[in-house]
Amino acid sequence: MKNNSQHTDPCQSSDPDHKNKEENSEKDCETVEISEHSPVNIDFHVKEENNVLLPTVEILTLERKETKLPVLSTVDIGFKDNEICILHEDSISRAGVENGQFSQPCTSSKASVYLSETPHSLISSTADSRVAEVPGNQGQGIFCENTDGSCGTQTKMEYEWKPDEQGLQQILQLLKESQSPDTTIQRTVQQKLEQLNQYPDFNNYLIFVLTKLKSEDEPTRSLSGLILKNNVKAHFQNFPNGVTDFIKSECLNNIGDSSPLIRATVGILITTIASKGELQNWPDLLPKLCSLLDSEDYNTCEGAFGALQKICEDSAEILDSDVLDRPLNIMIPKFLQFFKHSSPKIRSHAVACVNQFIISRTQALMMHIDSFIENLFALAGDEEPEVRKNVCRALVMLLEVRMDRLLPHMHNIVEYMLQRTQDQDENVALEACEFWLTLAEQPICKDVLVRHLPKLIPVLVNGMKYSDIDIILLKGDVEEDETIPDSEQDIRPRFHRSRTVAQQHDEDGIEEEDDDDDEIDDDDTISDWNLRKCSAAALDVLANVYRDELLPHILPLLKELLFHHEWVVKESGILVLGAIAEGCMQGMIPYLPELIPHLIQCLSDKKALVRSITCWTLSRYAHWVVSQPPDTYLKPLMTELLKRILDSNKRVQEAACSAFATLEEEACTELVPYLAYILDTLVFAFSKYQHKNLLILYDAIGTLADSVGHHLNKPLNNAQPDQYEAPDKDFMIVALDLLSGLAEGLGGNIEQLVARSNILTLMYQCMQDKMPEVRQSSFALLGDLTKACFQHVKPFIADFMPILGTNLNPEFISVCNNATWAIGEISIQMGIEMQPYIPMVLHQLVEIINRPNAPKTLLENTAITIGRLGYVCPQEVAPMLQQFIRPWCTSLRNIRDNEEKDSAFRGICTMISVNPSGVIQDFIFFCDAVASWINPKDDLRDMFCKILHGFKNQVGDENWRRFSDQFPLPLKERLAAFYGV
Repeated sequence: MKNNSQHTDPCQSSDPDHKNKEENSEKDCETVEISEHSPVNIDFHVKEENNVLLPTVEILTLERKETKLPVLSTVDIGFKDNEICILHEDSISRAGVENGQFSQPCTSSKASVYLSETPHSLISSTADSRVAEVPGNQGQGIFCENTDGSCGTQTKMEYEWKPDEQGLQQILQLLKESQSPDTTIQRTVQQKLEQLNQYPDFNNYLIFVLTKLKSEDEPTRSLSGLILKNNVKAHFQNFPNGVTDFIKSECLNNIGDSSPLIRATVGILITTIASKGELQNWPDLLPKLCSLLDSEDYNTCEGAFGALQKICEDSAEILDSDVLDRPLNIMIPKFLQFFKHSSPKIRSHAVACVNQFIISRTQALMMHIDSFIENLFALAGDEEPEVRKNVCRALVMLLEVRMDRLLPHMHNIVEYMLQRTQDQDENVALEACEFWLTLAEQPICKDVLVRHLPKLIPVLVNGMKYSDIDIILLKGDVEEDETIPDSEQDIRPRFHRSRTVAQQHDEDGIEEEDDDDDEIDDDDTISDWNLRKCSAAALDVLANVYRDELLPHILPLLKELLFHHEWVVKESGILVLGAIAEGCMQGMIPYLPELIPHLIQCLSDKKALVRSITCWTLSRYAHWVVSQPPDTYLKPLMTELLKRILDSNKRVQEAACSAFATLEEEACTELVPYLAYILDTLVFAFSKYQHKNLLILYDAIGTLADSVGHHLNKPLNNAQPDQYEAPDKDFMIVALDLLSGLAEGLGGNIEQLVARSNILTLMYQCMQDKMPEVRQSSFALLGDLTKACFQHVKPFIADFMPILGTNLNPEFISVCNNATWAIGEISIQMGIEMQPYIPMVLHQLVEIINRPNAPKTLLENTAITIGRLGYVCPQEVAPMLQQFIRPWCTSLRNIRDNEEKDSAFRGICTMISVNPSGVIQDFIFFCDAVASWINPKDDLRDMFCKILHGFKNQVGDENWRRFSDQFPLPLKERLAAFYGV
């Protein structure tokens, strides 16, 4: 089953009855886990004719007729953390196993991952983009070509190098032109600059312009430094020693430049060099910068501190290591001395430097923790906002790592943070507001904050109002903008994530998915994180801490806010109501019969920002709405949300689509009576929406398909939206995932739509796309179409399989997962015809399942696909059984009984019947995996019985008793009760 989340926890459901919401299932309390990574000391004594123990690889390559004796291991077993720890294994040998005597079995799997696999570079300035790497092979003859960067006979770079005047003027001209708004000129400059990189002393010119050419304007000098910074990032390992030494020397000599811009640029250049591993090769850097802190010249002190702050941010880990002889033992006490410096800028640098080492609990800081906290308290009332911001940031981090030191002062700290959350400087207020989010995660929160709630709640609620500048940035006075085309940055999807596939587990009661619909991100265009969002998030987490105890502090405020005549105040009240929905739901139920109709009315408010936040808040109460009689709230809410989907404001369209998707998930088949009306609205929206909202509309339709399943087929035949060509990769991903949702919802009914389209040809192209997320979604669609209408997929299998094989690369985990799952689905459909494709994939799959620290989901799906391949082509897969049987069993013991697990175990049983010696050394793991079944089908239970009894008969009752006596009691009882062994 697919999931729209890419959360790092890959425990998601593929069980058709548990889409997107993983529920607590009855755990099989009797099954005790055998950990694959338990300490194992294996001492096998396999009786061979020549008394030589054959290595595993050799055993696996023997002809079947050469198989000698099965060896069942006796095991010393202990318990730890509900797992079986195998402490020692001995062996029991018995002759007489006949190959192929055990019965046969069948297989299945989907996979998922939530980590983004596309590398992104962050460009720190316009200069960065202008000097992007463009290969060049021509240069200007005025530059020196000596490989050490020198000209003529010069051998020492540091002070003897002088620029050629003509070359210098040419570079200055390029720097001026690069600031042109004309993109054609910028591209030309970019190419010329890249061509100049082949000349070793080109970088000397850049540092010369930055540090020595003080007759030039500061932006040009700074731009030269930023271009040099980019060259350091891309080519530093190729710099001649002379050039490197010259740049380092010039940086240290000019860290105190009179211009703040030039000082900052030099600092950026220093930390970039340091981050390239040069802290070890630049031994005088840190001592020099620390000594410059004592300079009486302000510019020198500030420049050195600015560079040190950047180094602490970028190289914190290596600073706290033996590689550099732990310089922090000197640096941190030095920084603490500057907390009382007369300059606010210096004080800010000092606090910011120390802050870098709080979360990592750096020993040098922990030794001075009391002094640090004392100095922080002394700065609490500093007049400089940047200092106050850094003090707040420090206290927030200390809350996580040294609560013991803060606890005696907690009352005063809370009072201080209440003041700072109302600071006139919003950056300070935002840092202080983080305090409440962090404190809510601490066990002491409830006791510590309870007396402060009467003050805190109004402060947080007040922070949830839009400021005047917010409204301007959001174009809050623009009510109708649906005809205005989206800008390029608008088209980036915020909610959608590539569809992935995963198993559902018996032990995982809660799915930790990142549900974007519940995020407070109604004002994304202002910034990624601001005071409004942080205040709302803090109220949300506090509602989850105090539950209904929070309502006496909230309800009086809500009553005033929700019915206020000023729209900004009313809008904040609606946000408050949404923020407390999860934590205070039970206490809010008596008020919802009055509040829900009021909110539905607010969907028609004349202000677009009120309509959009109302959509979000209503989505937070969708579960309660659906639990009531449909005509009471569901029908009027659905009707008004559909109207808002066709709103004339793009922000409202987006919020309504997102809210409607949440309603679809909650209501499921309750929506079936209204499908025609819903589809008419969604289809009409296709002709109305700009690019960005089309992405969210695709999601809403995909969610509808998931929610109503085959019921969608009838009206869809009469209402197919026009096809829109996706303008970029993000649209491709969303379109692929929408098609996956339709294939899953319609099943075989999608066959006619596929037959009349070129979808498989397009999918073939997408499967080869450079962007991992496109390939990931392509493989998910391939698997869904394989299940729904394999007759259309089969002609392309010869083209698809090599691509799938090359994508079994666990470096791109989600791509690898979905490719693995698709291979399993194809194998079930292909049967024995899968045989030619086994060599393309089997070795990679075996390597993946033995990969240390691989995500659980990847291992589960790999195991299921190996099982399926072994079911349809046992002769090809069974010889490798010993290489994967242990991780195979441990990977599948925790997933729920379902068709995929069923087919995988049929496959493993078939392979054991072909190669019984392959399972002998790890037979206890097979027993444990069999015992994980709650209710296997009768014929599968028979397969298990035949294998278990077959091995028991071959080794004899006494040896089996000695072997099974080592089982944990729950495992022993379960095997006896279900299989009679």
